[in-house]
Amino acid sequence: MTNTYKFADKLIKITSLHDQVHEYCKDYLAEGEADLDVVITQADIDFERQRFARTAELDGLPQYESPDSYLEELAVYRKIAEQMPLYDTFLFHGSCVAVGGEGYLFTAKSGTGKSTHTRLWRELFGDKAVMVNDDKPLIKCTDKSVTVYGTPYNGKHRLGSDISVPLKAVCIIERAEQNTIRRITREEAYPMLIQQMYRPSDPVSLARSMSLIDRLAGQTGLYRLGANMDISAAETAYNAMKG
Repeated sequence: MTNTYKFADKLIKITSLHDQVHEYCKDYLAEGEADLDVVITQADIDFERQRFARTAELDGLPQYESPDSYLEELAVYRKIAEQMPLYDTFLFHGSCVAVGGEGYLFTAKSGTGKSTHTRLWRELFGDKAVMVNDDKPLIKCTDKSVTVYGTPYNGKHRLGSDISVPLKAVCIIERAEQNTIRRITREEAYPMLIQQMYRPSDPVSLARSMSLIDRLAGQTGLYRLGANMDISAAETAYNAMKG
């Protein structure tokens, strides 16, 4: 099955072995000549299965068998993420919420509470807060701007929108009893930024991704938040980052 979708202002033609990925991406259907072609083979699906098994083994987690249709969804986004840096765009692991037309992107080690924190923003601001993407947004960095885009790959709760907004700030979350936030240098932020971005296997795309992280760090506010996961944590974070 083949369809064309629009992610981060690029038209992407996806040819799959199963229909599920097209159901997953249906809200992003588009028409026109594709900028990228993504063709999935059984070998791509098998690679995702092997990767799952290695990760589970390293983390000491139980092994389980995922269906090919689900693994194909992952294979599609991996192929997109491999090519996007050539268009000044990269995939980042984080939860992004927009308030006042500007995006605030939260990242952290797995299980720290990124999604919980952006939920607190939605509780605090109501309809004024819009989820851009709750898991794997795409970020475009040019010499003049940084823009974050929603994609269908938006987490298990499918929280996100087909929108793009200027990225105001990136915030690294840590658990704490008291809410504290401070602005940090790019040197302090780099380890987490590099860990949370998708790192392509292709050397050219990887080098391009590293330069895009430099652009992001130079054009957006970088913060570290100690949060207690009460709604006051959202208020503390917004008041510091809104500028």
